[in-house]
Amino acid sequence: MSATRRQILSRTGASVAGIAFSGALGELFAGTAAARGHAGYGPLLPDPAGLLDLPKGFRYTVLSREGDALRSGEGRVPSNFDGMGAFAGRRGRVHLVRNHENRVTGRIGVPTVQGLTYDPAAKGGCTALTLDGRGEVIDERVAIAGTAVNCAGGPTPWGTWLTCEETEDRAGTNGYTKDHGFIFEVDGADPHRTGAVPLTAMGRFQHEAIAVDPRSGIVYETEDAFEKPFGLFYRFLPKAPLGGHGSLRAGGALQAMRVPGVPDLSVIQETGASFDGVEWVPVPDPQAAETPIRLQDFGPRGITHAQKLEGCYWGGRSVYFVSSFARTADGSGATHYGQVWRYEPHRRRLTLVVVFGPSTDIRLPGESPDNICLAPSGGLMVCEDGEGAQHVYGLTRKGEVYAMARGAQNIGTPQAPEWGEFAGVTFSPDGTTMYVNCYTPGTTFAVRGPWC
Repeated sequence: MSATRRQILSRTGASVAGIAFSGALGELFAGTAAARGHAGYGPLLPDPAGLLDLPKGFRYTVLSREGDALRSGEGRVPSNFDGMGAFAGRRGRVHLVRNHENRVTGRIGVPTVQGLTYDPAAKGGCTALTLDGRGEVIDERVAIAGTAVNCAGGPTPWGTWLTCEETEDRAGTNGYTKDHGFIFEVDGADPHRTGAVPLTAMGRFQHEAIAVDPRSGIVYETEDAFEKPFGLFYRFLPKAPLGGHGSLRAGGALQAMRVPGVPDLSVIQETGASFDGVEWVPVPDPQAAETPIRLQDFGPRGITHAQKLEGCYWGGRSVYFVSSFARTADGSGATHYGQVWRYEPHRRRLTLVVVFGPSTDIRLPGESPDNICLAPSGGLMVCEDGEGAQHVYGLTRKGEVYAMARGAQNIGTPQAPEWGEFAGVTFSPDGTTMYVNCYTPGTTFAVRGPWC
């Protein structure tokens, strides 16, 4: 396939205008609602309040801020806003489930609540916001507590959120009283319905994100491992596929992806490169009782690794996942500034769809794709994770990149997010509102405007 290359349009006013990428973008959006796309919404306009710069015609509402009182009276809104999902509720309501990537050093931990707390020594978890038909917050409460480093996750076809712990800390480490590194199911409408039960059969490792095949119920999982040996791409075959609330507790089989002849995905640099005959190898010890999964023995043919596997989503008949960056200095076989991969289960085929940079203007690997989602209006929304001014970028089918939002420029003011990275980008069920988090100081925005 022919590759296309673009740069961020200078009209966006971005301070780092050299992000480049190449990609077989028609394939990225094939069979999805994002088939149209367009070239963006124009330049970003400075926000007088110093919080969020948006194109003309768009407006934002701050739904929640770190440190404010939870409407439930359970305590304060926790720190470190990360992955997030939006779910349809009754009478036009929307339920947002938001991760809090708190380590033991987290400034404000998720308050412990009876029946919703896994490990009282851990500060991570999720909060849930309920919005009425006008988009106003009518409730905000703890959805799960006592988990650790809740980074991303993903939605299930039955309307719950799978929140992922990005840690492998065991009981006795950092004061924890239980093992961590699991996935938990969270119901934003009724958190007590799901409780705080680790889905242990889905593996214990540095989880990042998941995507569920709505036809088979297979769950795909990414592992965000920064240091060598890098993470793996997994699939979980549930015993009770598509069984609804709590069905994943029935267990299943965990497997890791092997691409024959490709031990490290970073060495593949040509967009459109495809690999047939992808294999799925049983994980010897999903609980990693003695050895982290990525270090376990997968036989003489080994297993396929990749640095910084992060975002993951389902589109059409395929699962897409992101390698946020790779660096030879860290031990990767090659350097890149972000890849998007597509796996087609019905063909057992893996294809490299997009490669970001490196460009002549950007050397830091932090300017990389992290959380991603398909936009109902067409295209892909990408949260930037790096230093300096942070953006949400749009990526169209035609290969155009445009800035959709930029973090505050009033650095140091009490209300400003101070260049905190964006995370958790997602859209309302009706496609009219984009929700996105600023990681720190934690802020959740609702963005409305002429989506088309």
